[in-house]
Amino acid sequence: MFVRSPRRQFLERCSTGFGAMALSGLLQQGATAQTALPASAALAQTHHPAKAKSVIFCYMSGGVSHVDSFDPKPALEKYHGQPMPVKVERTQFNNNGNVLASPFKFSPSGESGLPISDMFPHIAAEADELAVIRSMTTSVNEHAQGNFAMHSGFPFMGFPSAGAWASYGLGSENENLPSYVVLQSGTAVPPHGGVSLFSNGFLPAQHQGSILKADRPEAIRNVSPYDTVSIQQQRLQLASEFDAEFLARTNADAQVDAAIRNYETAFRMQAAVPDLCDISQETRQTREMYGLDAEVPEKAAYARQCLLARRMVERGVRFIELSCLSQGIGAGGAANPWDQHSDVEKGHRAMGFQVDQPIAALIKDLRQRGLLDETLIVWAGEFGRTPFSQGSTGRDHNPFGFSVWLAGGGVQGGCSLGATDEFGYHAIENPCTVYDLWATVLHQLGIDHERLTYRYSGRDYRLTDVHGNVLHKVLA
Repeated sequence: MFVRSPRRQFLERCSTGFGAMALSGLLQQGATAQTALPASAALAQTHHPAKAKSVIFCYMSGGVSHVDSFDPKPALEKYHGQPMPVKVERTQFNNNGNVLASPFKFSPSGESGLPISDMFPHIAAEADELAVIRSMTTSVNEHAQGNFAMHSGFPFMGFPSAGAWASYGLGSENENLPSYVVLQSGTAVPPHGGVSLFSNGFLPAQHQGSILKADRPEAIRNVSPYDTVSIQQQRLQLASEFDAEFLARTNADAQVDAAIRNYETAFRMQAAVPDLCDISQETRQTREMYGLDAEVPEKAAYARQCLLARRMVERGVRFIELSCLSQGIGAGGAANPWDQHSDVEKGHRAMGFQVDQPIAALIKDLRQRGLLDETLIVWAGEFGRTPFSQGSTGRDHNPFGFSVWLAGGGVQGGCSLGATDEFGYHAIENPCTVYDLWATVLHQLGIDHERLTYRYSGRDYRLTDVHGNVLHKVLA
């Protein structure tokens, strides 16, 4: 006579018994080759040959000033201190001053002569790898809306992020790690909008971004197995509590299947995450190149993120997002550290110092290891900043024209696309949108952005909504 144990009854009644199903899958894998099965992907194959396998998203939360970084404007010096000679649109705080010349010096960089300011001396050394888009635009002018728009194409929560779409379409090359990871370290927190920025939205739950604390002893909470119980012992202990009769009566649906996959990944991560985060075998040269031992803690913390991003690419993680850290300078807060509404020079110099060397090292390291050609780096914030001052020394938000850049992954290096007007205020040549940006990223991953869809609430949704054009001019 079959007798159900209290634990078995509990698992049977909770969430359609997904715990038992998850264990079944794990035991099946453990009984065969001790290797994870490949992640299921929405696409049976890519729509065209892919140039990139992975994406690293360096998100500059708060809004980097393009006229102080990648879009030099001599007119700002000419008209410095004078009222703007063109119409000024309403800004976030509407405390608008006069034209503000850039306190940063621009120089032609690399063989291409791409102009980059002295805010980024190390990235300037990698100028020939960059494709700078100087005509990016967005429809929103507030941080949370801008963050959602840049991540998902929609200025509010509830929609899948670009990382979730990449995970959904292509899955992961490493089933021991999540296919979409958000790295944090030090004082880094999610930008305004919170963890919903990394949401799977209406896509299956296994595609949600997993936050990994790059410098914590336990990078993901509760990922470490009990000290006294090995993973194999866990498997055997749990196996004794389930049987084939129970599994046969479980009727799974899509949500249950997603939960199963999450449990399976979490189980395998117990071994994979500690190994990923153990950088003790990295050479001294590598540590110095990234700035891992920098005296400024924020720089060292961001350097660790960049190094782990390279290690994740080596392990087949599909989409990795990096997080900036607040340095308590200017008006930028923990969630939006590039947001200098006052003293833009001091704040931007500090933030540039934090990310410049680590990002340049990431580019160089990937290239040296033969991985840059198959890794697409995306550098962007939610908007730019005004060419006129807020108060006397800051800059307000500017959604009408700003700069982002791409590197690696089949991108044509040392080039620029589009232009803003002489003040860097509005995009006037080849204006681009976030839909164009993500259409281009998906294209490099081998995906036609119009064909990667998900049916929800009676409509086929996609990352680029009903918009988007691939920016072929920046592709090799």
